[in-house]
Amino acid sequence: MLGLISGTSMDGIDVAVAEFCLREDAPGGPVVELLPLGSREIAYPEQLRRDLVAALPPAECSAERLCVLDTLVGQAFADAARKGIAEVGCGEVDLIASLGQTIYHWVDGRTCKGTLQLGQPAWIAEATGAPVVADLRVRDVAAGGHGAPLASLLDALWLAPTSDDVAVALNIGGIANITVVGGTHAPLAYDTGPGNALLDAACRLAADSRIQYDEGGRLAANGSPHPDLLSRLLADPYYAAAPPKSTGKEHFHADYLRTALDGLPDIALPDLLATLVELTAITVADACRGHGADRVVASGGGVRNATLMAALDRHLGATELATSESFGLAADAKEAYLTALLGFLTWHGLPANLPTATGASGPRVLGSITPGRQALQLPEPATTPPRRLRVLQLADQTPMPRLG
Repeated sequence: MLGLISGTSMDGIDVAVAEFCLREDAPGGPVVELLPLGSREIAYPEQLRRDLVAALPPAECSAERLCVLDTLVGQAFADAARKGIAEVGCGEVDLIASLGQTIYHWVDGRTCKGTLQLGQPAWIAEATGAPVVADLRVRDVAAGGHGAPLASLLDALWLAPTSDDVAVALNIGGIANITVVGGTHAPLAYDTGPGNALLDAACRLAADSRIQYDEGGRLAANGSPHPDLLSRLLADPYYAAAPPKSTGKEHFHADYLRTALDGLPDIALPDLLATLVELTAITVADACRGHGADRVVASGGGVRNATLMAALDRHLGATELATSESFGLAADAKEAYLTALLGFLTWHGLPANLPTATGASGPRVLGSITPGRQALQLPEPATTPPRRLRVLQLADQTPMPRLG
């Protein structure tokens, strides 16, 4: 199976290839085994990336522009799938799953009313010949959920506790989200707020700046947080809202940052980035500590920002901070493996949302299926959803260390 996703940072398409096996008769209940075969990050064509960023709120985007972007993103995903099949999939995959490129997430108060992902799956099916599972968020939204974070399902199965410890899976993309597993409550997941979104926006806003992002957090490391700006940013009511909740770049965007800066003296770019690093670290750490986290397992592009990770570690205090790579899933590719898992579950007629995380009224089989070159032949639906996810090693296919 091959999974495709481009996150809210819009820096490229993550591709991951994996083998899956559902063992319904496993001791302790059904288990999904995931064998990672490899991953790639395929950059968007630069003009397409610029056009996607330019189409984000608060900018206006016409129906014509959406049609063009939907087609170009679909073709870019098709190209990424071809490369993934050739370079990682040994020339063939049975099924492709695509989460597309989120362009708008419509949230009104505490209710998600709609969500739009670009990248028509027909382009992927036509280019590869494989069936494609796509449009994976909308069914959860139609059932009263937020359609996010869908990573909560993988995290809840993967971090299935063997003790009373509370583990938190953290993904830092453009938006940061967490999944809380263990303790006395059912798994819980939500977006905590900005991950890299405002950091990237600050780089693009900087006068005469030609950088798109602060690579490794090097600029932020040379700055100092601005206390007045940080106080303004932390006052956003989103942070105090109770989950389930979700957000995106329709809230945390360049104009949002401009408004926060209004009336303040000029702030040098390193100090601005240092302030935004603190904002992400504080809001993530507060959320994790608020759930009594014993361990935080981080993934996503933000893991590459050493300054952000150091700030997060500092604010987490005694809570252990690790990366998903320590447990078998590459930090940059975890969401692509998630996408593949969602497609696998849909293909087998199994729910792929976690209602306690998304707020949906119940479990739902997600997505729609675009046939490949052959007639569509679905397997006999599985009877029982999995209770755990076991990550295997490629070398000997033995389980990776348990997180619980």
